[in-house]
Amino acid sequence: MTGIVYKSTGSWYTVKSETGDFMECRMKGKFRMKGIKSTNPIAVGDVVDYELDNSSDTVTGTIHNIHDRKNYIVRKSVNLSKQIHIIASNIDQVFLLITIDNPPTTTSFIDRFLVTAEAYGIETVLVFNKIDTLTDASLDEQLYMQHMYQEIGYRCLRVSSTEGKGVEELKQLMLDKVSMFSGHSGVGKSTLVNALEPSLHLKTKNISEQSKQGQHTTTFAEMYDLSFGAKIIDTPGIKGFGIVDMEKEEVGGYFPEFFKLQDQCKFNNCLHKEEPHCAIKAALENDEIAWSRYNSYLKILEGDDEHYRTDVYNEDRIASDKTRN
Repeated sequence: MTGIVYKSTGSWYTVKSETGDFMECRMKGKFRMKGIKSTNPIAVGDVVDYELDNSSDTVTGTIHNIHDRKNYIVRKSVNLSKQIHIIASNIDQVFLLITIDNPPTTTSFIDRFLVTAEAYGIETVLVFNKIDTLTDASLDEQLYMQHMYQEIGYRCLRVSSTEGKGVEELKQLMLDKVSMFSGHSGVGKSTLVNALEPSLHLKTKNISEQSKQGQHTTTFAEMYDLSFGAKIIDTPGIKGFGIVDMEKEEVGGYFPEFFKLQDQCKFNNCLHKEEPHCAIKAALENDEIAWSRYNSYLKILEGDDEHYRTDVYNEDRIASDKTRN
């Protein structure tokens, strides 16, 4: 029998069959995926083959094969830096939820997520959530960030789950697609999913006022069928997003605004740091590339996974002002 993995809890997998029935399955032996050292060989979104096990009172399934993936998105395992954790597979698009200060989402985090999505060929839409809670100052920051990413070519949405703003536009983008929702804990993923499909009743929690950090409400990634003809994968809140190992020469290719210019650099293997006649550095000085994006690029290049949550987009604005003056 063949089905799609809708939920993974580590040792058990909820699989939806081609006839629409759900079956709790285990994995048969150890799977070794070619070229992938992951903490979870089977992920939500995987198409799998399984057989029924009638040996006990409760009928379960045993997964014995994983079909080739169209794509997948990963992050570094928290405790095992050599390994990766596959968040989900066979995704049509990712909605990265961003909040300005409730909790804060930094450009470093956004850029790391975007680079990873670009590397795995997954379209990302940036969703600026909780716009109803913005003050004048945080509204200015939100509009600045939105303008910066739209200039690069990323689609951006402004959404308020509680007031229903932007929800219909989001629905239209989700039709007939498998969409993954991601972001920090507390950015309002579950609240937004409930606004899209009230019958799901996903658990929600308030932001801790003291730490401005969200509390985990989603423990495992899970896929849901929505009534308006869409599938959604809700994921646990991500605190950090370490970049999976890639060659230094590759990194610039996953920044679209760098990629457009890098063939104009004097050297084919230009890292856009100290090299002369670098098109990216020239564009940076002309305020054609955002300083926060360049800072994110340098941190990824240097392998700085420890301090990337430092907020840099305010530095970006100051640097841009200096350039214009």
